[in-house]
Amino acid sequence: MTPAHRDRAEPGALGLVLARSTRLLGAEPFFMEFITGMEESLVARDMSVLLHVVPTYEEEIAAYRRWTEGGLVDAVVVVNLTEGDRRPAVLRELGLPAVLVGTWRDDPGLPTVRTDDRGPVRDAMARLAELGHRVIARVAGPRSLLHTQARTAAQQEECREAGIEAVVVDGDYTAESGARLTAELLKRNPRPTAILYDNDVMAVAGLATAKDLGLEVPADLSLIAWDDSTLCRLASPPLTTMTVDVHRYGVLVAEAALDHIDGRPAAERWSPTAHFVQRGTTGPAPA
Repeated sequence: MTPAHRDRAEPGALGLVLARSTRLLGAEPFFMEFITGMEESLVARDMSVLLHVVPTYEEEIAAYRRWTEGGLVDAVVVVNLTEGDRRPAVLRELGLPAVLVGTWRDDPGLPTVRTDDRGPVRDAMARLAELGHRVIARVAGPRSLLHTQARTAAQQEECREAGIEAVVVDGDYTAESGARLTAELLKRNPRPTAILYDNDVMAVAGLATAKDLGLEVPADLSLIAWDDSTLCRLASPPLTTMTVDVHRYGVLVAEAALDHIDGRPAAERWSPTAHFVQRGTTGPAPA
């Protein structure tokens, strides 16, 4: 049974497969808030989110095949596109309605909710440059992700135009990588005086590491987290962030999926743009 043949009297489902560690999913607030936004849009249709966590993209594709054969979902949401990603082509082959979410280089031939990853990074770099920082590091997400690549390109462009040094190291969104990579960055000569993190979990771990190494934040080191969450607000000092309305993001994605399911033309949608929120972890570069 395909989604098109589902008995419309039955409750429907919007599928989300995440190829990531279940341990990481439990520690990272982003996807729980994202799913809550999706559920808000789906509840009026008596639909829900079917979440499945797998370790690899190949197993994600296998899940799509099972869901199509069993008619288990009306559509799926696809996140974290990678270089050479096979998923859009597989979904078109299966005839499974899908909405692609995030940064995409070309037209994938499926409805999308796009994200501006470049503008916010350039904004963060410009603000740090205005504060006098001349070596700015970033603890990035996995290099294979297109949104990581977009952020890296934006960081390098902004820093090059400002005549300052950009340093990028590859993390995996875990606290362990945030702590380890922060320690490595702070051993560099010259060491960075500011670090941007690609998620909140790595940033909180980086803040703790900086303190353990005897640095005062922000007097000795400025830090910015990507994704504002309770973790950032409860940190001491509270973390400056590039803040995204993740709940609204989820609402927009579910609306795009419902349009696709109902056969309406796909309107171009953009996720809420991340914006700078000053808190206690950014200040002038040390003299």
